[in-house]
Amino acid sequence: MAQDDSVVSAQWLHEHLGQPDVKVLDASWYMPVEKRDPWQEYQVAHIPGALFFDIDGIVDLTTDLPHMLPSQEAFAAAVSALDIKNHDKVIVYDGKGFFSAPRVWWMFRVYGHNKIWVLDGGLPQWRTSGFVLESSTPGDAVQKTKAANSVVERIYNGQLASDVTFQTEFQPHIFWTLEKVKHNMDAQSHQVVDARSKGRFDGVAPEPREGVRSGHIPGTKCVPFPEMFDDAPMLLPADEIRKKFEQAGISLDRPIVVTCGSGVTACILALGLYRIGKQDIPVYDGSWTEWEALPDHDYPKVTSNGS
Repeated sequence: MAQDDSVVSAQWLHEHLGQPDVKVLDASWYMPVEKRDPWQEYQVAHIPGALFFDIDGIVDLTTDLPHMLPSQEAFAAAVSALDIKNHDKVIVYDGKGFFSAPRVWWMFRVYGHNKIWVLDGGLPQWRTSGFVLESSTPGDAVQKTKAANSVVERIYNGQLASDVTFQTEFQPHIFWTLEKVKHNMDAQSHQVVDARSKGRFDGVAPEPREGVRSGHIPGTKCVPFPEMFDDAPMLLPADEIRKKFEQAGISLDRPIVVTCGSGVTACILALGLYRIGKQDIPVYDGSWTEWEALPDHDYPKVTSNGS
């Protein structure tokens, strides 16, 4: 385990599993079109001792945008309900290998917890390594997940959370809002890099969300998120990650902000950039889903029809 890397190996986790200061989170989440239930899958098979982190439950409940970052108070209360302390090392994984786990890695970092790593290759790599999975879910684990979600609801309903043991410290430099992206269109301080597929980026393949046009924010470059890992899937070595960004016309000497469809796969690019020493990459939380819904004259778009 290296503090300056964003992942840990399945072997490392296997050797340290069960230590009191090592907490494991299953952060699996799937696109609606996949019709997979991550909570149900977690209950069928998960890494021993792992708790479930619900990306659609620990969210900002004041917006209709999908899985937006919850308030500092809500995040602290939810993480406390999952029995995670500030001194804990948190290892997060998902069912695909690299998909939704980096989002939770980023969320912890936004709120000041840097002792967080993604399991390299996720659940597929754990299985490939031949390590055991837990198929029964203790009532305590179910209770903690439900408690984390319900405390978020209570906070957004104006109630105070009790027993908050996890301290947060907001890191605004790695969290970008719509306003920051809009300002950057004129300021050009950051290169904007989109993690979606080239088809969605170019506006020729449909978005997975109904009513959302495909396309991109003008001036954005595209590095599809699967380019960060190999077929295993394992995170690529640093030199290969550098090459992927350079081939897309991105200068690694200049600041970068990452975006995607709804703020999930952008975090995979942030994870890759972290490996090459770029540890303060901001993520545009609302991403294309937020930008596309706003008036074109104020928030211009590049779509397949050239607009």
